[in-house]
Amino acid sequence: MNLPLLTLIIVLVHLAGLVAATHAVMHTRTPQGAFAWALGLALLPWLTLLPYLYLGRSRFHGYVDLHRRHRRQLDLARSEAIQPPQHILERYGALSTMLDTPFHPGQALRLLVDGGATFTAILAAIAQAEHSVLVQFFIIHDDGLGRRMQQALLKRAAAGVKVCVLYDGIGSYALPHRYVETLRAGGVAIHPFATQRRHNRFQVNFRNHRKIVVVDGAIGYVGGLNVGDEYLGQKPPLAPWRDTHMELRGPAVGELQRSFAEDWHWVTGTLPPLHTPPLGQGSAHTLIAATGPADRQESCSLFFVTAIQAARQRVWLTTPYFVPDSAVMAELRLAVFRGVDVRVLIPSIADHTTVFLSSTLHARDAVRAGIRMFRHHPGFMHQKVLLVDDDTAAVGSMNMDSRSFRLNFEASALNVDRGFAADVDAMLRNDFSHAVEFDESEYDHAPWRRRLAMHLARLCDPIL
Repeated sequence: MNLPLLTLIIVLVHLAGLVAATHAVMHTRTPQGAFAWALGLALLPWLTLLPYLYLGRSRFHGYVDLHRRHRRQLDLARSEAIQPPQHILERYGALSTMLDTPFHPGQALRLLVDGGATFTAILAAIAQAEHSVLVQFFIIHDDGLGRRMQQALLKRAAAGVKVCVLYDGIGSYALPHRYVETLRAGGVAIHPFATQRRHNRFQVNFRNHRKIVVVDGAIGYVGGLNVGDEYLGQKPPLAPWRDTHMELRGPAVGELQRSFAEDWHWVTGTLPPLHTPPLGQGSAHTLIAATGPADRQESCSLFFVTAIQAARQRVWLTTPYFVPDSAVMAELRLAVFRGVDVRVLIPSIADHTTVFLSSTLHARDAVRAGIRMFRHHPGFMHQKVLLVDDDTAAVGSMNMDSRSFRLNFEASALNVDRGFAADVDAMLRNDFSHAVEFDESEYDHAPWRRRLAMHLARLCDPIL
């Protein structure tokens, strides 16, 4: 390569870096993220331009516009809600207002611990479907569990049931084309989710991380599990896999249906089958928090903030990725100062090394603030559960990291009910009994190279 051509390439790359740095300053959501991207793009464009193409966008317009413009149309999936008791409004009313989502009374809830219980319940409900089955997962694998799900959906489609399936285009990148085509050939409507109708191979942000199943508009499932053998604990070295899902019956199922309908309408331009849920026969008040980057507020982060603020006796959290933002970390600290029992359960082994390293450093800082941190044993802990005092429990897909807070579409059910909270309490007590409490020695006694790696990993927090 001659010198003038090389000089021209260098100049063009640096000019492109400056253009991208300007874009980052104008469009990145957080000051920390904007500063990190701008500095890297301006000084080291050779290293940062390509990652910015994949990770740099922090907002989009097409889905946002549809999300807001058609929200009233999609209210077809919503039944009339009754005003919740005053004590619920006082604690969680701001969350309901922010999400424009009511608490629904009369929910019958069932806690589903681990993959065996979860998919036994889901597959049994699908087998009984008479009208419609709506299925949405971040990951679907073509393995033992994936093929069981495939056959269950094909059987209902063959029986005349309307079956609609969404999977995330990046999360399910390994799903073979033949798996999808087999479902389509059998009458199942199935599509990958993407936030741009025009394919953009450089866009890996804005993933649809929701895990939702709705059967006949009457039974709903939400939680942390995807469709794959590893979620049944059948793939070392992450086995046994620890996770949690839940079953809902009652009007709140309409909110799960509505969340699915928004995503389906974006992908297909049509609405899926919608049914009015039957009246609830249970005792729980449930709010479905379907959050994402289409929201005007950083609703997932504020979901955690609101729940932690409501605590007076305890906040017990489980998360596979402990990378809290400043707002959530401040609320956890304030809860400790109020005398609240704050405990966080995180994994003892990593499925993503960078996140694990950053989580370890955040855990050290949390312990210094009086937050009790625990590492789960054995295997990998993937559940996303929140327990507040003796009456409130949330189960869903929300991780405690920037991707869930700002970049991913998530869904969780916040339930106010002493009976359900007691079930979650028993589950978490068993989890904590098998956990090892984290202390600062894990950081202090680590080799300096590993400590350096932790601090370098934390620099990546805005994109973890």
